[in-house]
Amino acid sequence: MDRHGRALRLGTRGSRLALVQSEQAARDLEAAGAPAIELVTVRTGGDGDRTPLRELGGVGVFAARLRRALLDREVDLAVHSCKDLPSRPVDGLELICVPRREDPRDALCARDGLTLTTLPPGARVGTGSPRRAAQLLAARADLEVVDLRGNVPTRLSRVRGLDMGADEPVAPATADTRGDLDAVVLAMAGLRRLGLERFATQVMDTDVMLPAPAQGALAIEARADLLAAAGHEALAGAAARLEDAGTRLAITAERALMAALGAGCAAPVGALAQVVEPGAAPGSRDLVLRALVCSADGRRQRHCELRTPLPGAAGAGDDHAAAEELGARAASSLLDNGAAGIVDLRASRPSHMPPRGRA
Repeated sequence: MDRHGRALRLGTRGSRLALVQSEQAARDLEAAGAPAIELVTVRTGGDGDRTPLRELGGVGVFAARLRRALLDREVDLAVHSCKDLPSRPVDGLELICVPRREDPRDALCARDGLTLTTLPPGARVGTGSPRRAAQLLAARADLEVVDLRGNVPTRLSRVRGLDMGADEPVAPATADTRGDLDAVVLAMAGLRRLGLERFATQVMDTDVMLPAPAQGALAIEARADLLAAAGHEALAGAAARLEDAGTRLAITAERALMAALGAGCAAPVGALAQVVEPGAAPGSRDLVLRALVCSADGRRQRHCELRTPLPGAAGAGDDHAAAEELGARAASSLLDNGAAGIVDLRASRPSHMPPRGRA
C-alpha cells in the first residue's frame, strides 16, 4: 500500500505473456518487501493489430502507451520486455529494477521434432522479426520465411501437426489455427514463462542466431520521483533486492549499441553481452559484447566482439559507464565495417511517444 493505503498499480499489456510477466514481477517485488501491488491492464496501440512489425514501426509501439500511462499517473509501475523498449530514455521515467535475465536465445518450434538442419528444402518458417528472418536465411537460404504476428500460442498453432492440447496453460485464437507452417521461431524466455518450452525442438546456438538486444530480460519502470516520495521506501528496498547487476550491465551495453547505431528494436541487429571472469586477477571481471548487423536477405553480415574491464570496486556507476562505452564502441566498429551500407538501420525505428491523452 502507498501512504494513502492504496495498492500500487502496475500497468501491463493485455496479452497472456505480458500478464504472466507482470504478475511474476509483482509477486517477486512483494516477496522482496514491496507493498501490495495490483495489475492494471492498459491496451496498447499494437495489441490486436496484425500489421507486420516493420510497418508498425517496431515493437516500441507496445511500450509507448504504458509509458504514457506512467507519466499521466494512471499507473505507478510498468513491466516491459527489455527488447521492446526504445533505446532512448524518456524524461521523467526510470528503470528502477532489472531482474535476473531468462534464457536470451531463440528457439525453433517445428513439426515432427525437426531442427534447422533437418527442415526439408523450401520449408515455411514463420517469424515477425527481421533479425530472425535474416539469420534464418543466412543459415538456410532455401527456406521460405513467412511474416507472422499474434501471441505465442497463436504462432505455435500455425505449425502443421503441432497439437497445443486443451490442457495447455494458454490457447490460440481459433481463427489462426491453420497449420500452414513447418516451424516458427520464438524467444525461449517467452516459452518458458508461459510453460510452453516443450514445443521448442531446437534452442538456437548464438553462433547461428544472435538474439535481439536485451532479449530475455525484463525491466520494471516507474516515474523518476516515485521511489523518493514519502511512503515508498519499502518499494525502493524491494527493487534493490530484486535487481541483478550482471543483467543490468549486459542490457546497458546492448541498448547502448542500438542507440549508437540509431536503429530501432525491429532492425536486423543481434547483440549479446555477458559478464565474465578473465582469471587475470582474483575478482576481476570483463564485460564481453558480441554484435552483428544483417542484410534483410541474410547474405551480408557485419560482426564484432569487444570486451572491457569492469571497474568493480570503483562503484556501480563506473561499471554502468563502462557498459555504455562498450556498446558505443561496438556500434562504431560495425559502422566502420560498413554496417549502414547493407541495411537501412533507420527504416524500422520505433514510433515516438504519443502525445498525452492519446493511445
